[in-house]
Amino acid sequence: MRGMTWDHSRGHDPLVAAASAWEARTGQAIAWDRRSLQDFESYPVEELARRYDLIVIDHPHVGQVADSGCLLPLDEAIDAATLAEIAGGSVGGSHASYAWAGHQWALPIDAAAQVQAWVPGRIAGPLTRWSDLAALVAEGRASLPLRPPHSLMSLFTLCGLAGITLHDTDNGLFPAEAARAHDLLAALADPAAFEMDPIAMFEAMASPDSRLAIIPLIYGYVNYALAGYRDTRIRFADIPVLGHGPRGSALGGTGIAVSAYAQDPAGAAAFAAWVAGGAAQRDLIATHGGQAGHADAWIDASTNAATHDFYRATRATLDNAWVRPRHAGYMDFQHAASERLNHGLRTGEDGARVIAALNQLYAASK
Repeated sequence: MRGMTWDHSRGHDPLVAAASAWEARTGQAIAWDRRSLQDFESYPVEELARRYDLIVIDHPHVGQVADSGCLLPLDEAIDAATLAEIAGGSVGGSHASYAWAGHQWALPIDAAAQVQAWVPGRIAGPLTRWSDLAALVAEGRASLPLRPPHSLMSLFTLCGLAGITLHDTDNGLFPAEAARAHDLLAALADPAAFEMDPIAMFEAMASPDSRLAIIPLIYGYVNYALAGYRDTRIRFADIPVLGHGPRGSALGGTGIAVSAYAQDPAGAAAFAAWVAGGAAQRDLIATHGGQAGHADAWIDASTNAATHDFYRATRATLDNAWVRPRHAGYMDFQHAASERLNHGLRTGEDGARVIAALNQLYAASK
C-alpha cells in the first residue's frame, strides 16, 4: 500500500515507524510519501485518493470529500467497538471533526489547536492574561504567524477568547463584534510574520540568539519540546485568557483516511483503526516524534515527562477548541478569507470593513 502524509518529522516519521511495526505484525508493507504543509492545507484530496490507499487529511476537507465520494466511510469498514474506543479517546472534538453527513471519514492520529509557546530564560513563564502581551509586543518579544491560513485561524481563536460566538449562516460567519477580535490581531501584526507559518516561527524562536519569548497563538508542535530537537527547547501552555477561556482555539490536527479507490480497502482500514487506537498512539506514535491524537498518550506520565508536560499543559485549550465549518465550499473560503484578512492587516484597514468582506466571502462559499 501507499500512503500520503505531510512533510514534517511530526507528520512523517511516526507513520514510517508505524508502517514498520504493521509489516512485522501482518506482512503488509506501507510506503509513505509526503507533501508540503502548504499543499496539505490546500491540495485537493480527491486527486490524492486516486493515487494513494491511505491519506492524512485535516477536518475542514470532510464536506468536500463526502460530496466527491473519494474516501471510504470508515463506519462501514471498521467494527463499532473499535470505533467507539477511538471516539472515547478523542481529545476535544478531534474525532467528531471527521464525521459528516452520517459517516466517519477519518480517524484522528494527531491532535492540535492553537496554544501558547514560550522559552524559559527569556521569560519567567507563560502568560495567563492577554492584557500582559502589550509590553512584550512593544519590545519585539512576542509575535504570531500570519501566513495564510494562520492569520484567519488566529482571528477565529481571538473571537472565542473574547466570547464572540461565530454563527454558521448562509449570510456569513462573523457577528459585528468580531471587529474587536480583528483589532486585537492587528495589534500583533509584525510585518515579518506575514511570511511565516508555525514551523518558520518555531525555527526562528529556537535560534539561540532570538529575542522571541512568547507566541500567544500558534499550532503546537511537540517536537520543539523534545530534548535535542533544536538548540533551544520550547515549552507550551494553554492560551492566555481574554475574559473567556482558554476556549475557542481553532482546532487543527490530522486524521487518517482510506481512499475509496484503495486496492485493499479492508487492509487499509485495519491499519487506520490500529494506528489511531490508544496503544499505538501512546507507545508508538508519541515515541517517534508524533503528536498523539488519542487521550491515552495525553495523560501518560512518560509521554509528558519526555515533552516537559506538552500534553498536560495544553489539554484545557484542546478540550475547549472550536471546530471550523466543514461544508464543501469551506476550503475555498479559507484561502480567500486569509488573503483578504492579510490585505486588511497590511494596509491598516478598518476592522469592521474587513469583517464585512469576510462575511461576503463566506456567504459565497455556501
